[in-house]
Amino acid sequence: MTGQIVKALSGFYYVDTGAGEPVPCRGRGKLRHQRATPLVGDRVEITCLEDGTGMVDAILPRKNQFSRPAVANIDQLVIVCSGAIPVTDPFLIDRMAAMAEWKGCEPLIVFNKCDLVRMDALAELYRAAGFATLQVSAETGEGMDALAAAIAGKVSAFTGNSGVGKSSILNALQPGFSLRVGEVSEKLGRGRHTTRHVELFPVAGGLVADTPGFSSFDMEQMEAIPKEELAVTFREFTPYLDQCRFQGCAHVKERGCAVREALAEGRIAPSRHESYVRLYEQAKEIPDWERIKSK
Repeated sequence: MTGQIVKALSGFYYVDTGAGEPVPCRGRGKLRHQRATPLVGDRVEITCLEDGTGMVDAILPRKNQFSRPAVANIDQLVIVCSGAIPVTDPFLIDRMAAMAEWKGCEPLIVFNKCDLVRMDALAELYRAAGFATLQVSAETGEGMDALAAAIAGKVSAFTGNSGVGKSSILNALQPGFSLRVGEVSEKLGRGRHTTRHVELFPVAGGLVADTPGFSSFDMEQMEAIPKEELAVTFREFTPYLDQCRFQGCAHVKERGCAVREALAEGRIAPSRHESYVRLYEQAKEIPDWERIKSK
């Protein structure tokens, strides 16, 4: 029988098979020997036992995985930002969009609080770069139907700087969402399990990963994108990457750089290239042992 792990807690993996309540499962010993750790979001093969529990026999191939937080098979990273207080720094949007691209999940950029401040210019900048964007208001309901449609049938994770309204959006999409999450947190207590707890909750016809690791732009906890792989995570750079004069061009200040030519000609937004350079400089500072560890 196959299913999806929707929660991991205290050594048990709760597998949704589509036939009632999730089955609490332990992992087979062979998984430890294979150094394979099941993650929330994994599609797995299980054997059901007579006592109502089960055993995870195998982990099916993943489309992606995150180590912090420990979750797999995320289809979409919903980047929530705001033009009202607190105003989101575009660099943070670019950082998360690049991470989504690197991990093979689709970024969706959502501008909340559009009833207070509309973000037409910034939304157009990201649309021109090839991203899906939405302007919504959790307060008035504007754009929420479109967001619900974007979430339906997918596994999504929400991220954004503190105060932009992630919880308000999720509660607007699925009334009582925060209450359910709060009940889980209360049962877990404030101990070590709370911060490690990851769970997929049904929201608007899809699943949303609720985990502290995705709740804010925590630059220190995020994995680092290697500098050699960074350019391909800026999707509007792609048409120009093979046109640079020199092989191994960093697209920062090199002569004959096609990316910088496109920037000068207005085909790449200055703020996007500035974010790329900032991330590239940060990536250069990562020691080799740290880069190996993050793989």
